[in-house]
Amino acid sequence: MSEQGFALALMAPAMLFLGFFVAWPLVRLVIDSLYAIEPLTRQRSFLGFGNYREALTDDGFRGAVGRTVTYTVVVVALEFVIGLGVALLFNTLGQRARWLRTVFLYPLMIAPIVAGLLWRFLLIDNFGIVNELLARAGLTDRANPIGWLSDPNLVLLSVGLPDIWLTTSFMALVLFAGLQNLPADVLEAARLDGVGPWRMLLQIILPLMRPVIAVALIIRAVDATRAFDIILIQTNGGPQSASTTLSLLIYRTSVRFGDPGMASAMSTLYVAAMLVLAVVTVATIWRPGVSA
Repeated sequence: MSEQGFALALMAPAMLFLGFFVAWPLVRLVIDSLYAIEPLTRQRSFLGFGNYREALTDDGFRGAVGRTVTYTVVVVALEFVIGLGVALLFNTLGQRARWLRTVFLYPLMIAPIVAGLLWRFLLIDNFGIVNELLARAGLTDRANPIGWLSDPNLVLLSVGLPDIWLTTSFMALVLFAGLQNLPADVLEAARLDGVGPWRMLLQIILPLMRPVIAVALIIRAVDATRAFDIILIQTNGGPQSASTTLSLLIYRTSVRFGDPGMASAMSTLYVAAMLVLAVVTVATIWRPGVSA
């Protein structure tokens, strides 16, 4: 067997798995998006791009897209800033941060639905621990607690707190791994030239970490846009649909409203948007080989 044949033979199981469980469901998704499907009888009526036109002109869909973008940008940005700071701290402390790294990774082991329940009880208006602590500190009034999960202007940030708490450790872990692989001679030369810490970070460390940052941002952005269980368990998309993201809307359209064709069209638009996001992120951030 040639080397190419041997390589194909090794990749064949993974290719078959991805084809059956990823590629074919995506093809079925696109096909279903072109039909009006009865949820019980599964009878189909061809609509062409009718589902797409209806989705793009629907105020609920556009509102969900806007909330999903806002949620993703806020959550990923905070995770990146906090994760980068923690990764730099771990890198500075070296071996002294071993136990701290272990403790910091604990949230990754918690199921999202458990985190959602935990933060729901922490932030609930009347008897939540957060409002109680703020009241004891004299920052708020017990008679008028902050409506973390009931105020439409605050709820999107509030439901993002469990996500930030859960996955900032992942961002820190990826960035810390990237810091460990930076060329030591370049950093040492910069220190000998008298480069300050902020200039070192912005002009040397971050440019050298472009591939790592791109991977971390793509993974977390895709994961944040499909946030479902954390939001569902906290607010179920309320109040007044202020926390209804695209994943929740697709679920409701398919399961509650019984419109698989429309849900497939929304999902196809979501997959296309994620593909564009990944391509743009790679094109703008991932530039390995560019010298600092």
